[in-house]
Amino acid sequence: MTQSLFSHTSSRTALYKAWSVHILTASGVVFGTMALLALIDNNPVACLLWLGTAMMVDSLDGTLARRYAVKTTLPHIDGSTLDMVIDYLTWAFIPALFIYFFIELPPYLSLLSVFIIVLSSMFCFCNVNMKSQDNYFVGFPAAWNIAAAYFYILDLPPFIVFVAILVLAALTVTRVKFLHPFRVRFLMPLNIAVTLAWCVCTTALLLSNSGHAVWALWGLGLTSFYFTGMCLWRTGREWLATQPSDTRH
Repeated sequence: MTQSLFSHTSSRTALYKAWSVHILTASGVVFGTMALLALIDNNPVACLLWLGTAMMVDSLDGTLARRYAVKTTLPHIDGSTLDMVIDYLTWAFIPALFIYFFIELPPYLSLLSVFIIVLSSMFCFCNVNMKSQDNYFVGFPAAWNIAAAYFYILDLPPFIVFVAILVLAALTVTRVKFLHPFRVRFLMPLNIAVTLAWCVCTTALLLSNSGHAVWALWGLGLTSFYFTGMCLWRTGREWLATQPSDTRH
């Protein structure tokens, strides 16, 4: 009887943990709604900060879901679908609107930019091979919230922004690898540390006035260089592995 009671208690605890993870994932739609309301209220900084909060939730829920075996405990609730719906909202759709309203683009190209972002993102989220075996993203992972933050902080010329949108959208359907700092095991502690540093620097730059903090700009540059280097290294490694070996002597 004691063993049966213990088993029942353990099962109930697992159920509570699984539902807690799903609720955490679902909270992303709340932060997305707050971001959308900030956009409507003409508050770009608040919009980006709410999107950043949603991104932090998204970085944690997958790890917790695997740790607590959520798929086994609640097999009738598809956490992946729940996550994808919220990700499309907070990583692509709202950032596309943010870029439309707050980022200067060449005349008559603002609406086209929105269409490019929302359409290309669909091909990211429906890609069954979105991740490689070592958990890198395959193709640009529709991280338009991050792109929007760069566009806003750096205040790039309109034509450069539009070209960047075209390039990132095109990369969606390529095999270029992008780092997932919370899933890639290679250098994971360093990847997470650099990601947290990037978040601190980005938040500082968003909250600062016209005179950007020099340390934050340097931090943003160095962390961006690290991410770019990791992506190029992983992409180059795969490209070299697929090249035919030279058998000439």
